[in-house]
Amino acid sequence: MAERLDGRRAIVVGGGSGLGLGCARLLAEDGCRVTIAGRTGTKLKDAAALLRADGLLVDFTVCDALDGAAVKAAVAVASDTDGALDIAVVVPGAGAVSPVLLFDDEEFSRQVDGNVRPVFLFLKYAGQAMVRRGSGSFVAISSTAAAFSARYLASYSAGKAAVDQLVRVAANELGHLGIRVNSVRPGMTETPATAATFADDRLLSAFVEGQPIGRPGAVTDVAAAVRFLAGPESSWITGQQLAVDGGHTLRSFVDYAELLPLPDTRAVVLGRTTEGGTDGR
Repeated sequence: MAERLDGRRAIVVGGGSGLGLGCARLLAEDGCRVTIAGRTGTKLKDAAALLRADGLLVDFTVCDALDGAAVKAAVAVASDTDGALDIAVVVPGAGAVSPVLLFDDEEFSRQVDGNVRPVFLFLKYAGQAMVRRGSGSFVAISSTAAAFSARYLASYSAGKAAVDQLVRVAANELGHLGIRVNSVRPGMTETPATAATFADDRLLSAFVEGQPIGRPGAVTDVAAAVRFLAGPESSWITGQQLAVDGGHTLRSFVDYAELLPLPDTRAVVLGRTTEGGTDGR
């Protein structure tokens, strides 16, 4: 039976919508005082009002998760008067679908950094606050793309794989301080960020048909896994990557070349034009 989290303090980065909002709701329903953080003040304000209307204890703070000073300040808002924190959940991350040879040099680095840097910065500053508490749980949202060889998701896959390895190293370092570090790898889950996939029946079907459990994920599926890793029920679990994906990683990732109008790598490299053809094998 799950233990309640009464009195604990948590920060959820990306808590204004989607997976972050779902995680914030579940933690708050279980007794946490939750601070949601993100870049867009209006979105955070609306999300906090929604949760407060249900009687939940939620604060919000605007924060650029790529800026160390802003992250440090956000953690301070979420912590108690002694600067201590119990739980941190970091959601942000994204990447474009593109042939690896055609990625813009700087854009590739920006996308990798956009996945890794928020996790590092919150791990650093939330981790310091957890040292003050004497314990804590840090949960990063990774992706099944970190486990698959996901064609045409080079930046996203590389970034999420880096997140998972950072989680493993940090867990190895911080266990003796009472701090656990884990990640969750969601499969195709319905959120505002995946709206385009859910609007494309052919693409969504390709994901679902590649899973033993034949339905897409819901925010509550992922939030429940985060809640488990955040709480005392998982007190002997650290350095792990939990796939919440309907079993998708038992099989293979979808092939975007069969589903999306990708540029033809050979034609572009050789300076030839194509009539809307897609990248071949």
